[in-house]
Amino acid sequence: MLFFVALAAVEIIFHAKTFAIARPAQNLDPPFYVGCQNPVLNGADRANATFVMLARNRDIGGALSSIRSVQDQFNHNFHYPWVFLNDEPWTENFVTQVSDLIAEYDANAIPVFEVIPENMWGYPDWIDRDKARSSMDNMKAQDVPYAGKESYHHMCRFNSGFFFDHHALLPYKWYWRVEPSISFTCAITYDPFVEMERHDKRYGYTVALWEVGKSVPSLFRKIADWKASRSISTTTLWTAMMQPSYLPWPLRSLAAWLPYHDSSGDSWNLCHFWSNFEIADMDLFRSSEYRDLFHYLDQDGGFYYERWGDAPVHSLAAALLLRPDQVHHFAEFGYTHSPFQYCPWTPTPDELQHGGLVPSKADRKGGHKNAKYLGCNCKCDSKAEVIRPTCFNRLRQTVM
Repeated sequence: MLFFVALAAVEIIFHAKTFAIARPAQNLDPPFYVGCQNPVLNGADRANATFVMLARNRDIGGALSSIRSVQDQFNHNFHYPWVFLNDEPWTENFVTQVSDLIAEYDANAIPVFEVIPENMWGYPDWIDRDKARSSMDNMKAQDVPYAGKESYHHMCRFNSGFFFDHHALLPYKWYWRVEPSISFTCAITYDPFVEMERHDKRYGYTVALWEVGKSVPSLFRKIADWKASRSISTTTLWTAMMQPSYLPWPLRSLAAWLPYHDSSGDSWNLCHFWSNFEIADMDLFRSSEYRDLFHYLDQDGGFYYERWGDAPVHSLAAALLLRPDQVHHFAEFGYTHSPFQYCPWTPTPDELQHGGLVPSKADRKGGHKNAKYLGCNCKCDSKAEVIRPTCFNRLRQTVM
């Protein structure tokens, strides 16, 4: 009996070791620039890119705040265009106020205001609306954020599978997603679109954190099944988003039907990129592989029967379809979206030695006052909660 217990323990140890991430010999994803420099202007060489904001007319205050932050910290030097999307017609007040604000920075700028067509927003034919409404009510009762709001489910589905095909975005290759009521807390004195192209990056983020597990109980299993059915190789980034089962092999598959487990009984650790800020190549989402993945998920109905968000969909897709070094962390961008913020503090040599690539506020003696920043003229928000570093450090071990 003891022999079999020991054998099972050894097997579990070896299984867990297959999930270890070997850090590369050199940093595959350093910041493009550190600190301040004169704005690196590229003139005619700038990228085919745009800002995109999904908002509603009632979001005017938050929209103006976000636009001013982006323009002040970056776009007053670089003059990239803006596209605004709404599932309802824009009011004259929204259009006028936003246009006037952008004109303060660039008199020649002509922002685009478009409505999302019905075939991109709303229930597809195969969704049982009564079942969907019941599921939303149940999730709301369980305090799953926004799960009771029908429009939120439409938004998640749109951002997962349609925004890049909207006719207003078809002329562009790159996008920078901006949400209402966000702010950038450091000056950005270079062109991130150009640097992404130059360094073969396809997807960029500032924040990594845990997803709300109750919102996505079956999402990981669905994507893992799709991965297996298409014989897609496992990247280290995919592995970094997983955690091994510590059940012995004969029992491991019994865990397959637990939330966020794959068919082998291993699980997603719920780490993902927070997509309310992302800079990415829309050709990633326009690829046949991503379209096939989204169609597979959409037919399942989890955007309505659960509360699948575009953030975990984008994140897990990037882990499947990109090399880890094609995903870029904007480590020098300070970013706030209440109640959270990313503060671009520089890890100490000791933190780096122990694998801490992103320090937390608790690790900083003296807090904001004595912190050293990777970014330029940073002023972190003392009132906002600093994102804990666990997911950052797990995911970034794939590249540094």
